[in-house]
Amino acid sequence: MRNRREGRKPRRTKKFTHSGPITIHEYFAMSARAQDEWNEIVRTISKMENEGLSLPAASREFGLNPRKVIQLGHAALRKRANGRYMVKNGYRLLRVLVIPAPGGLREIAVLDSKEASLIGKYWAAVHNYLETGDASALRKIRRKTVTDADGKRIRLIKDLAELDRLGSAGVLSFESLYAKAA
Repeated sequence: MRNRREGRKPRRTKKFTHSGPITIHEYFAMSARAQDEWNEIVRTISKMENEGLSLPAASREFGLNPRKVIQLGHAALRKRANGRYMVKNGYRLLRVLVIPAPGGLREIAVLDSKEASLIGKYWAAVHNYLETGDASALRKIRRKTVTDADGKRIRLIKDLAELDRLGSAGVLSFESLYAKAA
């Protein structure tokens, strides 16, 4: 067996030295700037998944370097044979999202892309109900709970009177589903 001195090249392995937060505590321990960057990375990956955009196109939309998205969001990405990146099915990246709660808005952390998608559909249904009074989209959402990153089930508010109260109080803002950096 030849060693390095005899001309054998060492194997290169992919090593990601940086990764994103895994728990809500890690997320909130990050600086406000790092939280914003993490949220933009997650949004970039979501945009790739939902709109079929390439990594460079989605990164450009959020003003990110594609290498940074690969570095921190590698758990959600898969490199294809042609060298391009695509989003894995059912990937797990921490997202800190906001949902309506009886006292106002509540930040929750979810890992599963399917849970995040459910929260997005829920927000769209709530927004539609408050804008038009049509609750059919809320009724179509069969699940009444989402599972957070710690495995706890959190109930989604489907009570129309409670949603009306929160909407009238100005609590429900649709600027962003993602948590605000501290």
